[in-house]
Amino acid sequence: MFGIFRSKRKDKINRYIKEGAILLDVRSTTEFEGNHIENSLNIPVQSLDKHLDQLDKDQPIVTYCARGGRSTLAAAKLRKLGYRVVDGGGIRNMRRQLKAILRQ
Repeated sequence: MFGIFRSKRKDKINRYIKEGAILLDVRSTTEFEGNHIENSLNIPVQSLDKHLDQLDKDQPIVTYCARGGRSTLAAAKLRKLGYRVVDGGGIRNMRRQLKAILRQ
């Protein structure tokens, strides 16, 4: 049963990436500076409210963090505010997902 949800999330991530999604890294600035996905935008989850002006409601967003907890919180908050967003989970998961997209 959970595989169905995981598959739907992967499909949504793929679709959003192909539509030019913003890759939103919601980890701390220090974590981001140490390692991040190229061309991603860093807005730490705790300061998301202060930086909503950096996001476009017409552009899809894929959130990610270290392991998935903060990205889930950020995605829920953005979805509630009317953004098209999907939770990408942890950075390792996002890297795998992006590699799979590039192979297509």
